[in-house]
Amino acid sequence: MAEPVETIEPTAAEHLAGMEAYAHEGKRRALNLGNRGPLRFDGDGMLHPEILDAYRQHGFYVLEGVIDASELDELRDGIDNMLQRAPASPGSEVDARGRRALGLEFARDTYIWVAPLSDPVGGTTLNGGRHPVKMTESVPPENAPDDVIYMMFGMCQTMDAGLRLYGHPQLLAVAESINGADFTPFNDAIFLKQPGLGGSVAWHQDGLTYWDSPDWDEGIHGFNFQVQLYPSTLGNCLWVVPGTHKLGKVDVKAMVAANQGSERLSEAVPLFCEAGDVTITNRQALHGSFANTSLARRVSLTFGFHRRSSVLGAKGVLGSGKDVVYDEARIHERASLIAVAIDARQQHYPDEPRYKYQPFAGLEDEFRWNAQTRESIKDYNLKDLGI
Repeated sequence: MAEPVETIEPTAAEHLAGMEAYAHEGKRRALNLGNRGPLRFDGDGMLHPEILDAYRQHGFYVLEGVIDASELDELRDGIDNMLQRAPASPGSEVDARGRRALGLEFARDTYIWVAPLSDPVGGTTLNGGRHPVKMTESVPPENAPDDVIYMMFGMCQTMDAGLRLYGHPQLLAVAESINGADFTPFNDAIFLKQPGLGGSVAWHQDGLTYWDSPDWDEGIHGFNFQVQLYPSTLGNCLWVVPGTHKLGKVDVKAMVAANQGSERLSEAVPLFCEAGDVTITNRQALHGSFANTSLARRVSLTFGFHRRSSVLGAKGVLGSGKDVVYDEARIHERASLIAVAIDARQQHYPDEPRYKYQPFAGLEDEFRWNAQTRESIKDYNLKDLGI
């Protein structure tokens, strides 16, 4: 009987060195795809067909230079405030300065913590079992804290700049181009890859509802934006396997086994990009990220959108919306955040073209950004539309 093979966790330095050749080969593959460049629209204000075609072919696209420097500064300030006001440790009601921590006023946890350089969901049944293979976990530095913030939620209620980003006219025009003028929200989350400490996100495909449906197609589970507040580097970025959004539910375990047991999938490519770039990723594309053993910080503001036809009548599968049937009233309530965000952005950027969200056409006066609507959107993420 063969003895079990001992698994030795690499140090952070060993992990980083082991990733170097893989990352640079991945970059070469990524640059050959032709799916990155400035955001462009056609004469009707829709996403340029060349961008849309490349997105549909590969399942993702890197839109360069979408968010300008002044807005990046406002978003970074908002993130820094969230981190400064975070609980001093998991479960604490005060921040590091002894003040009441941010997030206690909301029904859903604002902060998710993990052990440094760990994979908290790979190989578990969490998140609907979407992460079947565990990523390599490295030994953290000797002075590392026991826990680090891994994700933050509620950007539209924790920072005004996050709400304004949600109403960005060009990004909403992209959502309309992909999912139709009556598109609906999904959710939002802030992914943190802290330097030398950030945990991994195991390979997975988003979406749980339609894999076996006769109505399945490559866009039925929607897409996510990721707005990058800092350069997203080869050492900390998201990775995607091109074209997997067209394949239905893929066998991740079999793919890793065929790759000699390594989670460094040979066909994957890195979504490296600059601060202010925005990535679009089909939620059915196989994607994940490795532990951040580099010294570069990544902050990705992530929010997604669906086709209305995918959501209406569907049963929720995640979080507080699990088993809730999404009727018109539920969709309208969650989508009203878009209308509020559009007005908040218009008030802050009065010279910028205002996006016209068709489901709320003629209702704009009911969703002005003010003290009343600030209160009305509280806990909006309890109404997320997850399929």
